[in-house]
Amino acid sequence: MHTGELSSPDIDQDARSSTLSWRITRRDEFLDTMNTIMPWAELCAAIEPHYPKRGNGRPPIGLERMLRIHFVQHWFNLADFACEEALYDSASPGRFVGIDLGCEAVPDATTLLKFRRLLEQVRVARLFFARP
Repeated sequence: MHTGELSSPDIDQDARSSTLSWRITRRDEFLDTMNTIMPWAELCAAIEPHYPKRGNGRPPIGLERMLRIHFVQHWFNLADFACEEALYDSASPGRFVGIDLGCEAVPDATTLLKFRRLLEQVRVARLFFARP
């Protein structure tokens, strides 16, 4: 590697836009749109009463982060392990979810599975879409 050259993990959004020739991909555009139009606060409010609380084992991962990961899985047709790897490998989903790989790990596939099962058990679609 030449002096001054950035490796991919060292590149943040500001560095991409100012240092490198970087273009916005269709995936970036899609995730930006979903970030804007999804009713995140309402979805979280519908799930929060059923979401694990601190005090029982490991602290739970933030609800909105898990919900965003869940949607990324569905939008891009990713299995649990594939979603975990995509969050490590691809910058766009990681930014959308809000994971800083320099400071924290991606939730593992088992955690993603447990969250999906929780959503199925509490029938979140009914909770959210049954509102007047």
